[in-house]
Amino acid sequence: MSLMAMEAAEAPQAVARFLAHNAAALEDLGARLRRAPPTVVLTCARGSSDNAAGYFKYLCEITTGVPCASVGASVVSVYGARLKAEGALCLTISQSGQSPDIVALQQAAKVAGALTVALVNVADSPAARNADICLELHAGTERSVAATKSFITSCAAAAAIVAQWSGDAALLGAVARLPESLQQAVRISWPGFTDFARDAASLFVLGRGPAYPIAQETALKLKETCAIHAEAYSVAEVMHGPWELMETDFPVLIYAPDDAARDNTAAAAAKMRATGAAVSVVGDDLPFASTGHPLLDPMSMIATAYLEIERVAQALGRDPDRPRLLKKVTETT
Repeated sequence: MSLMAMEAAEAPQAVARFLAHNAAALEDLGARLRRAPPTVVLTCARGSSDNAAGYFKYLCEITTGVPCASVGASVVSVYGARLKAEGALCLTISQSGQSPDIVALQQAAKVAGALTVALVNVADSPAARNADICLELHAGTERSVAATKSFITSCAAAAAIVAQWSGDAALLGAVARLPESLQQAVRISWPGFTDFARDAASLFVLGRGPAYPIAQETALKLKETCAIHAEAYSVAEVMHGPWELMETDFPVLIYAPDDAARDNTAAAAAKMRATGAAVSVVGDDLPFASTGHPLLDPMSMIATAYLEIERVAQALGRDPDRPRLLKKVTETT
């Protein structure tokens, strides 16, 4: 078994550790955000961590109404911009916590008056040490280049912050049950998915709302572990320019949790099938483990997807743990 498969299967235990170790800190942070709600939320991340930040963005905006945006680290590290972030919340998400541009952006936000919160898997790292509040992920060592359990734990951490901030009882309950939900997710398989993806010269991965950054993460993993040209789009955005690529047997994977976008997503899937595209819908054609809350279901979907993508890599004769041109920690400036 590859490290990727073993680590993806450890996600339920990693999330359980995060929730247990950070219970009091999460409650305190939620109370602080309720007392002094930020005017805006900035996120600071790259790669898979930026996809987790995208997931946080949708949960934050849907649940609290506070705008949330990813800030390009280069605006500080390369272009030398001075942020105006008084009264903001800056959330840093990083597995290693040491990429120089991410650390620089976090520090710039702090100097500009933002409350800085870091979600990192390495407690003794610059991003962890320099944040006002550090919530260690406790995902454990991740040796595969492909981030899996650290991504899922980052998403769980994001959901826990929003749940505590909003005080939403249904969301709080679903977050508490996440380890059990994810344990079901890693046992699910998607019949036919290996054949669906293995022979694809190119494919789309689609989602909407909280499912969109999960689609982005799926496309990223197909690229880095399988060398498959996978592109992620919002279900709405794909109807614009990318729609021209739809043709007979063009593979499309769609995430469709049972949330407010479900009907629109189903209508879009029907239009794609009418072009002859080979459409597979997670939540319809492919099973997933319900978390008990539609905003959290994309998390269980990616837990299943990781293990399916690992099987595709193996079927292609690739080592999912050691991509040809990538390494575990990428330090950008």
